[in-house]
Amino acid sequence: MAHWRIALAQINTLVGDIEGNVGKIEAGIRRAREVGADLVVFPELAVTGYPPEDLLLKPAFLQANMAAVLRLAQATQGITAIVGFADVDNDVYNAAAILHDGAWVRTYRKHYLPNYAVFDEDRYFRKGTEIPVFEREGVVFGVSICEDIWYPAGPPEVQALQGGARLLVNISASPYHAGKLASREQMLVTRATDNAAVVAFCNLVGGQDELVFDGSSVLINERGQVLARGAQFAEDLVVADVDLGAVFRWRLHDPRWRKAVPAPLPTVTLPVVRTPPLLPVRQPCAPHIVPPLPPLAEIYRALTLGVRDYVRKNGFEKVVIGLSGGIDSSLVACIAADALGPENVVGVAMPSRYTAEMSNTDAAQLAANLGIGFMTIPIEPVFQAYLDVLSEPFAGTTPGIAEENIQARIRGNYLMALSNKFGWLVLTTGNKSEMSAGYATLYGDMAGGYAVIKDVLKTLVYDLANWRNAQGDAPVIPERCITRPPSAELRPDQKDTDSLPPYEVLDAILKAYVEDDQAPEDIVATLGLLEDVVKRVTRMVDRNEYKRRQAPPGVRITARAFGKDRRLPITQRYN
Repeated sequence: MAHWRIALAQINTLVGDIEGNVGKIEAGIRRAREVGADLVVFPELAVTGYPPEDLLLKPAFLQANMAAVLRLAQATQGITAIVGFADVDNDVYNAAAILHDGAWVRTYRKHYLPNYAVFDEDRYFRKGTEIPVFEREGVVFGVSICEDIWYPAGPPEVQALQGGARLLVNISASPYHAGKLASREQMLVTRATDNAAVVAFCNLVGGQDELVFDGSSVLINERGQVLARGAQFAEDLVVADVDLGAVFRWRLHDPRWRKAVPAPLPTVTLPVVRTPPLLPVRQPCAPHIVPPLPPLAEIYRALTLGVRDYVRKNGFEKVVIGLSGGIDSSLVACIAADALGPENVVGVAMPSRYTAEMSNTDAAQLAANLGIGFMTIPIEPVFQAYLDVLSEPFAGTTPGIAEENIQARIRGNYLMALSNKFGWLVLTTGNKSEMSAGYATLYGDMAGGYAVIKDVLKTLVYDLANWRNAQGDAPVIPERCITRPPSAELRPDQKDTDSLPPYEVLDAILKAYVEDDQAPEDIVATLGLLEDVVKRVTRMVDRNEYKRRQAPPGVRITARAFGKDRRLPITQRYN
């Protein structure tokens, strides 16, 4: 049994849908058995979905999840399966069930509970204390959960160096941000080579509120070579043949194994499988190595998956978007059409007295290029009615932000009315630069159900728009949407640069201040910018926290997004 066929089932779960998740797991077990796998691995908390958050405080939910594992055990005739679930024993544990040949053999409980960035596991779970290893027909393997493998001296090292595990299985729900795959895989290669063991890493895939999980499950041998890698942002069954006898031969040349202090670990021996494999003669398994996507393609796929899953998992079919003829709404429309199909996207142009004719033309052209629904609803009559009604209280004042924001709020009301009437979800179009600086109208262009590019800086919006235009036979975003100076078109001849620094400067400051937590004086020194420009931008960020707190959720693509990542008080006086 030194040669194992391992299947990594990266599935897209739905939080709270225990029945649906169990159905996917059972289907994954069947598929793995059909291809002759000895072991099939599922993601962290696959039974409950991840993250279940305060559902874990509901006893009935916990009981249903435990019952589901007992049901899954019965489906493992002739195979071993490792499944993530929430274990209950006087407290709750983030756990992995080891299911073997029709029985629930043992449970592993997660040791390292992350409590940073988007994670809040200390709120819900007690940490595990035991580090067992498992033996199946002469081969010892270890099981760990997500964060456990990120620490060099974590449970996988103990399982390898002290327990003699040749295979280290890690089930994970590792959320995506740009560049995460490369850094995560580099860490896994290090764990494989440091422990002279095969690493099998099975990751969740799919969107869950703000989070996107990228899949990219991977098998790495003891030499640090990638044997198999799953698709990014798609469900996949990653199957590979692994020579675990090679691990023993490799370790004979590694003196560390003779220096390790032996410490007995609890060992669970799995009985010989009673059911013969379905394939009498197992043919060699072809390599399954999906290459990583290029950076812009990766981010775009993350955005489309986040939108698709948020819309579908929350029971919507169609979305509606305000199309201004600008680059932000154009990119959001592309993402929505690619995620949901153009037949499920409606664009609405809402011109005012300040809207340039080219904006109307470009919005209509974009809709035609994408094949989405399109309508025009002018705001001028309602805007004039507002001005008439407010003429007395506004008498003697100079027109300004109040009049500008009325226009944005009328547009927000139009979109929400369409949403209420037809059941369409409103996708907002504000980017991270605007959300950071407060260059967005509360209850206006911020009104909606999901903020698609909430975590995308304006300069990256341009990069993604150009990338999308390079796909296919012809560009879909009109060139003028990309090349003309950006404007909110809420007053005559308005430009974004009237209120903000150029986006190249603004985004550099925002990345340093919001994502890297640099102090203003450090940003001045590092970027070589004027002190008053930096302080002006950082003041904008600080005083607009109240707006962001009321914004809809949106796809997280950076390591420091607004929301769960960055939790600052609204009322505070730290300067």
